[in-house]
Amino acid sequence: MNKGLIHIYTGDGKGKTTAAVGLAVRAASRGLKTLYAQFFKEKTAGETAMLERLGIETKVFNKVKSPFFHPSADKEELRKEIRSALSYLSGIFDERRFDLVILDEFICLVSENLLSEDEALRFIAAKPEGLELVLTGRGAGERLINNADYVTNMQKVKHPYRNQVASRKGIEF
Repeated sequence: MNKGLIHIYTGDGKGKTTAAVGLAVRAASRGLKTLYAQFFKEKTAGETAMLERLGIETKVFNKVKSPFFHPSADKEELRKEIRSALSYLSGIFDERRFDLVILDEFICLVSENLLSEDEALRFIAAKPEGLELVLTGRGAGERLINNADYVTNMQKVKHPYRNQVASRKGIEF
């Protein structure tokens, strides 16, 4: 690819991570070198194990915890871990060894006020010209959306959580 584009999968509906995983599989099946990185999740998430079996490199920034699920997490410590993760990813950008980089829950770093939108936009702007970049997470702001080439808003119409159905292994995680 001469020009890599920016994708955003956002919204309050289910399917953002699922769509990103599907794109990772499609890209790898066509020979694209792919990195699938996650924030706010544990290494035990089912998708990363399968992606690795398919030869897709994964990176889980498991020290970056969701304040929603970990309300006692120290936000300054989380910001420090995010800066470290972005530094690592900037190095990946510099190496130019990937055709596609997926950053699952990246948008939540901004919507949870752990990363400013300006910092996120500077990071995105530093991606190499030929790199396809996918960002997922709830709450993409207007400026992030305006910087993207593809934007999909997953809209929740109905969810079993309303009926007290807990998250199920293999479906929601």
